Order: sequence, then C-alpha cells, then structure tokens
Amino acid sequence: MKIGFIGLGKMGFNMTKRLLHSHEVVVYDVNDKLVSDAKATGAIEASSIEDLISKLDSDPIVWMMVPSGEITNKTISECIKHLKKNSILIDGGNSFYKDSLKRSKDLREKGIDFLDIGTSGGVWGLKEGYCLMVGGEKKAFDKIEPILKTLTSNDGYEYMGKSGSGHYVKMIHNAIEYGMMQAYAEGFDLLKSKKEFDLDLYKITNVWKKGSVVRSWLLDLISNVFKEDQSLDNIKAYVEDSGEGRWSINEAIEQNVSIPAITISLFERFSSRDEDNFKAKLLSSMRNQFGGHQMKKKGE
Repeated sequence: MKIGFIGLGKMGFNMTKRLLHSHEVVVYDVNDKLVSDAKATGAIEASSIEDLISKLDSDPIVWMMVPSGEITNKTISECIKHLKKNSILIDGGNSFYKDSLKRSKDLREKGIDFLDIGTSGGVWGLKEGYCLMVGGEKKAFDKIEPILKTLTSNDGYEYMGKSGSGHYVKMIHNAIEYGMMQAYAEGFDLLKSKKEFDLDLYKITNVWKKGSVVRSWLLDLISNVFKEDQSLDNIKAYVEDSGEGRWSINEAIEQNVSIPAITISLFERFSSRDEDNFKAKLLSSMRNQFGGHQMKKKGE
C-alpha cells in the first residue's frame, strides 16, 4: 500500500522505517533534515503537506504523528485543504479523545474518514512492533489493516470501536503506566534505603525478571538503568507528565470512578519538581528507557 506520513519525531521516524518493509511511504516534516534522513532509508520525500498528498493514490491514506493540541489542529486544517472524499486521515498521537470525537464529526461532514489510533511502543517499536488501538469507521479500519499488520508484531492491533475509542483506550493505558511506574519507583526507593543490607538493585531486577509475579517490560527497562548506574546521582528528580494522567483523572471524576493509585502517581510527578528524591530519578530514567523522553541532568 501507499501511505503518507506526517511527523518524523522519535516515534514517527521509526514507524516510517518499519512501514517501508512492505509499503511505499511518502514523508513530510517541518524539519528538512528528518525528511532527508527518511529518504535515505527508502521513503519518498515531500516538501509540504500539499506535495505529500499529491504523491499519494486517488483515495489517499495520511497518518499524522505530531504533538497533540494546536499542532494537530493546524496539521488537520492543512490536510483538509487537499484531501478529497473517501480519503483516510489518521491521528496516531496522544490526542485527547474528546478532541478526536469533534475532529471525526467535522471530517465526516467533508467525506473524509478519520481514525484515532492510540500508539504504544516507544523507541523500541521499530524492533519489537507497536501496540495499536484503533477508533473510527470500521470500513476505514479494514482498509488500512495491512498497514497495521506491518507496524505490529503478533497482530498487536485491535479495533476498539467508534470514533474517540482508540484515544480513550490509549489514555487509560498511559494512566495505568503512571501507576505501575510509581509502584516500582517506590519499591526500589525502599530497597535502596535499607543501608544495612547494601542491596544490589541490579541483581534484584534480574532475579525478579525470572518468574516473579512483578516481572514486566518495565522491570526489564529498570534493569537496564541499574546495570549502568544504581545511584542515579547525575539525574535530576524531575518527572514530566504528558497529559494523559490528568485527562484520566478528570474522566474518573466525571464517571464517579475511584482511581487513587493513578491519581497519587500523578501528584508524585508534581512533587518531583521540587524534591531531589530517588523515586523521581528512577521514574525519569524509565521514561527515557521506553520512550526516549529527555532526562534532566544536574547542571542543566
């Protein structure tokens, strides 16, 4: 299949490389260097969104992988100028699901199918495959299924339901991630604080990886961190939040659902910005490991 891909950041560039295994990919990014790099891997370069769409088939498929909010709005507005009826426009970023509901309605009125696809996999997705949660028209999902198969391993994609559902499921996925990361960080902080045992945190992660009920990919990433550095002395205890935790808590309030662990994990991220604590350093290190998110180093 032929697909247009807008946004070549940490996720988008690797997704493009994986798609090139089986598909033609036309790429555009505001950063010309990233477009040139993608061209070197086999992609077809475009100088603008208009140019990208002109190089696609008569019923174009365009996948956006850009930051949520105003940048997504501007990208969609530009796409609308050039897309015809029966086109498919995909938002694979972490957009708020209520925004996706509105965008779907607006695009449907123009005859354009909109898919909101929650995308997980981080910087490891190129090798391991991505996890894709798809919301929108079923016929559009069916049409792009060969693309989804290429991006995932072991059929790691699923149709969630009507518009908004893909980004809703991804929002809750990321909220759960907050809570899991917080529990690991607190546990290892407690282990580190037991000075009389002089515990080797790397050894602990390795033994827990082998049959323990707390084994997980996150634990594998923590092991990577401790193999290099168990003190984390060079990392600032500053943990960013990307929005999904806040959205999930607001949703829980609207639905009268109690999510105390997730709520506290978000507040802990807030507190990390004022305290130099080990938990926050480990949380920051985990985010860097799975998503390539920037860590704040001391002195920066």
